Amino acid sequence: MRKCILSFSFIISLLVTTHAQVRVAIVAGGHQSSVLEENDLPNWSELKSNYTGRIGFHTGFIADIAFSPKSKLFFQPGVVYYNKGRKFSQRFDPPLGIIINQKSTQFLNYIDVPLNLVLKFGKKTKFIIGGGPYGSFFYSGKETAQTITTGGITESTENNDLSVGNQPGQFRTTDYGINGLAGLEFRGFFITANYSRGLNDFYESTVYNGTFRHEVIGGTLGVFLGKTEKIEKKIKDIDKDGINDDKDHCPEEPGTAATNGCPDKDADGIADKDDKCPDIAGLIKYNGCPVPDTDKDGINDEEDKCPNASGFARYGGCPVPDTDGDGVNDEEDKCPTVKGTKQRNGCPIEEIKKEIVEKVNFAAKRIQFQSAKAVLLPQSLKVLDEVANILKDNPELSLSIEGHTSGDGIFEANMKLSDERAKNVKGYLISKGIDAARLTAKGFGPTQPINKGKTTAEKAQNRRVELKLSN
Repeated sequence: MRKCILSFSFIISLLVTTHAQVRVAIVAGGHQSSVLEENDLPNWSELKSNYTGRIGFHTGFIADIAFSPKSKLFFQPGVVYYNKGRKFSQRFDPPLGIIINQKSTQFLNYIDVPLNLVLKFGKKTKFIIGGGPYGSFFYSGKETAQTITTGGITESTENNDLSVGNQPGQFRTTDYGINGLAGLEFRGFFITANYSRGLNDFYESTVYNGTFRHEVIGGTLGVFLGKTEKIEKKIKDIDKDGINDDKDHCPEEPGTAATNGCPDKDADGIADKDDKCPDIAGLIKYNGCPVPDTDKDGINDEEDKCPNASGFARYGGCPVPDTDGDGVNDEEDKCPTVKGTKQRNGCPIEEIKKEIVEKVNFAAKRIQFQSAKAVLLPQSLKVLDEVANILKDNPELSLSIEGHTSGDGIFEANMKLSDERAKNVKGYLISKGIDAARLTAKGFGPTQPINKGKTTAEKAQNRRVELKLSN
């Protein structure tokens, strides 16, 4: 945690040394801290009055950063060591047993990092008012407890190594909140009244539910170190580019009159600070860049009829057209005005010969299985051999095998049976040398009957295998 604080201090120091309108002040002061606690204890309204604040001090430094040479608004980041915490004392009259008084302290020390915005009004003596958020880092702490009896102090404890973490009974390593200030600044000094309030719980009790937040009210005296850096007097032409600084938009860099005194490396009349392509001459409407070529096809967007799709000059920057929209461009399409397939170089698929379809449909009607089983009967094998030969003679054809059943029996069993029958047909055709990629098999059970299925004959017709050819 202390490394984090040192790192933040280094950042503030670096900011101070690199900003022309910065002062640093050492600050110190006194304050009273208290803990704003709310809980679910039934007697809290009585116990609450036994807690009192802790009188402490704070010290550190702040930076005073002007937003502009004539600005009344300042940014004041800082690093300040703070005493926080509270005290407790409860007297019992009459004594509680032999106990007449109980006392305890909870003294906590933090490094606060305020980030304030401050307004200053006036000339020699200025009224200042401001505020902002703060972050706080646990630094150290101590808890004590005493029990006083009729015979004197009987018990006294002290804990200088408080547990830190995010568990009940531990103090949080970080805290945050808001703070405000108001006061006067004069001759390198300032005095302010300060208030801060935590916005999150810095502790969680192990005994009861409650919220614990810091509150601090106090005063601060600050002394600025060194002298305020003066604003440099304007020089008529710092960069010696022939353009007076009051008209020069880039007074510290040589430029041209066309760009109001700013550099223009590519001489396109657009200042480098506004030019997205400072090394290549371009146009104002493209922020100093040349005419773009969005699709990178070598044809700029102003001449490209298809600026978002890579194309060719012979087509005005568009891709090779596909007149029939079949996915094969006209230069490769042997049938450019008729939709086709890539396999046929853009030409349509020829219709399957009628006699082949009839042979396969006839074969399908003769496929038979053992009753209520998916086992092909011997006479079906000769039929499927014919189908296999047809597929071998026509390698461009694919075959869909569909199994169907009647509505008798259990639906799930029929679905399974029809699927197994279709797959057995597929398996046989594969065994005969047909590529599995040309075959699909699926069972539909009783879901696609070809009749009402009421008579024995109708039911027999519904128990079938259909073979469907496709290109």
